[in-house]
Amino acid sequence: MDDKWMLNGRAFVNCNCAFGCPCQFNSKTTYGNCEAISCYLIDEGHFNDVDLAGTKFALILHWPGEVAEGNGQEQLIVDDGATPEQFEAIRKISHGESTSPGATHFFVYNSTMATVHEPLSAPIDMEVDIDARKAHCKIEGVVEAAGSPLINPFDGNEKRAAITLPGGFEYTYAEMGVGNSKVTSAIELNLENSYGQFNKIRMNQDGVIR
Repeated sequence: MDDKWMLNGRAFVNCNCAFGCPCQFNSKTTYGNCEAISCYLIDEGHFNDVDLAGTKFALILHWPGEVAEGNGQEQLIVDDGATPEQFEAIRKISHGESTSPGATHFFVYNSTMATVHEPLSAPIDMEVDIDARKAHCKIEGVVEAAGSPLINPFDGNEKRAAITLPGGFEYTYAEMGVGNSKVTSAIELNLENSYGQFNKIRMNQDGVIR
């Protein structure tokens, strides 16, 4: 593998599982299937000599059963501000190409796919604030996703919770929150008040950079 790349940025993930998401602990999904949208805002990065700073993309995922059982679908949407070279770089990374086998969640997820839909290019309005546990990702006519802090039902105040995975293939530390997403691309999602995750993405072709 000759390609060398690095991503350093912020991510917001919303899936259909209950808060905490059993998948984070190698347990079965809450409802017996998995559907999710992952939103990425890259602050700095490169793919060989292609600068990836400022790029934005979303990955829409669906599995009819457990992730490990396969038969999944995925679709990539890249912000239309990306150059053709940046688009192809993001496509390769998010589809698990140019990556050491099993090193990233992108590689693992792609290995479980039965259908990889044609990637899209569209204007993406996105912001991710990990510390505040707030995020939004809007792709006109396709995606409306938002993340917010957990709320303590007893006093109405924001509640902070986090997951630490020292050997995780996606992140080392993630703040927890609430996600709401509506997706009407080749894959349709309607997620309401479910698992929300806010984390740094810092990885290269060999996995998470510790």
